Amino acid sequence: MRTLVTALLAFAAGVLLMLLLPVHAPAPVPVAPAAAGSAQPAHAASTVADDGDEDEDANSWPSQAPTPEQVLYAQPTMVRDALAKLGARAPGRPNLYLVAFAGDGGEDVFRNEAEYAAQLFTRRFGSAAHALVLENNPATLATRPLADWSNLEAALDGLAKVMRPDDVLLLYLTTHGSEDHQLLVDMDPLPLDQIGAQDLAGILAEHPFKWKVVVVNACYSGGFIPPLKGAGTLVLTAARADRSSFGCGSESDITYFGHAWLVDALNRTDDLVAAFRQARAEIARWEQRDKLTPSEPQIDVGKGIEAQLAAWRKGLVPGPAVPFTPAAPAPAPAASAIAPMP
Repeated sequence: MRTLVTALLAFAAGVLLMLLLPVHAPAPVPVAPAAAGSAQPAHAASTVADDGDEDEDANSWPSQAPTPEQVLYAQPTMVRDALAKLGARAPGRPNLYLVAFAGDGGEDVFRNEAEYAAQLFTRRFGSAAHALVLENNPATLATRPLADWSNLEAALDGLAKVMRPDDVLLLYLTTHGSEDHQLLVDMDPLPLDQIGAQDLAGILAEHPFKWKVVVVNACYSGGFIPPLKGAGTLVLTAARADRSSFGCGSESDITYFGHAWLVDALNRTDDLVAAFRQARAEIARWEQRDKLTPSEPQIDVGKGIEAQLAAWRKGLVPGPAVPFTPAAPAPAPAASAIAPMP
């Protein structure tokens, strides 16, 4: 009897197990041959990573700015408008035309310097000085043309139509520089080309400016002198070819070179070469005080340029010193713009 009961219980348990298995066991998933192995998981991981990069780029774009596409579309108009605002030439004398180029949109220090250079030259040196600003910064995407290769060429094209043969072009570039003498041109996530020493020389060679002052305020900027030097050209750099310069970074309002040459020296003299010599001595003192490897700013004076700059200064009565004030930073992105995706 016990054997019969045991057999009946075993049979009942087996039936119950068969009934439960289809309910709780997952249905098998057919796998195509191409999906076997590691290709499909790798692709899935890549997709997730790409989405994260896109989210990060979107979140870094300032919420108050036009979209990246709108910014790029607006550039030709913005350059034309900036050229139209230069003002009339001072008659009967050489005029000086400044193009200030702030290349790195990740730090306000470069924007501060470009904006100040424009204020300094137009306010202190009067109607014979004109200024156009190209800059990469979240605060000015709707108000200033971008500092990029295309806009630099467009600005120079426009100036070539309004400048006369005896006028002087002053190109002031401020950004990070690399050991292979490339200037950082960056406004994430826009795909902007970098500008090297040979590139800059090529851009200038395509334009008919006889008299030029080129100031390269960046690390390793002395490497720009060999391709830029020549008759009618003054080249100033913030460092020699194998040295860093100092004063950039998110904690700085202006670089050592910008402070020494623009704020200090050019508020004392209208002579660009004399201002450089004053600035170089001042920077050396600061670097010695801070125990830094000397940057050794460099200068190359091409034939005739000092005489042409003297002709520009003739009869010039400089205005009062222009105080330096950092430009207002961009508003912080709205919280909703930077919230992570669920």
